[in-house]
Amino acid sequence: MASNVRNLGGIAVNKEPEIRNTYKIHENGKVGEVQIADEVVAVIARLAASEVKGVAAVSGNPTSELTGKLGMKNLSKGIKVLVNPDYVSVDMALTLDYGYGIPETAKQVQEKVKLAIENMTGLQVCEVNIRIAGVNIVKD
Repeated sequence: MASNVRNLGGIAVNKEPEIRNTYKIHENGKVGEVQIADEVVAVIARLAASEVKGVAAVSGNPTSELTGKLGMKNLSKGIKVLVNPDYVSVDMALTLDYGYGIPETAKQVQEKVKLAIENMTGLQVCEVNIRIAGVNIVKD
């Protein structure tokens, strides 16, 4: 059984290809094809949501929150993206700032996330589901 690990100057390098979900949005062109990783779609959603006034944070699960506190950045945490050839579905958990209306803020996030993903990737977004995970109380 052959090993897929090579030793390069004292550093073990795994030759196994990283398993990631990618989606072709352009193929058989003269130059090549374009593939988008699902993490990229999640990052676009996170950045779009964070631009909405009243959104304090995109929340994650306790494990991803711990990795964030340890200094490891994962910009797709707290967001679940399902990409099919015909549509994209996004689930995200938000923490809102106190004093902002939940329905209005959630609607703005849904619209902004949908528009950002569609404009940047060309993929069709069918739904953006929002779960309010907390309220950020800012003390003056």
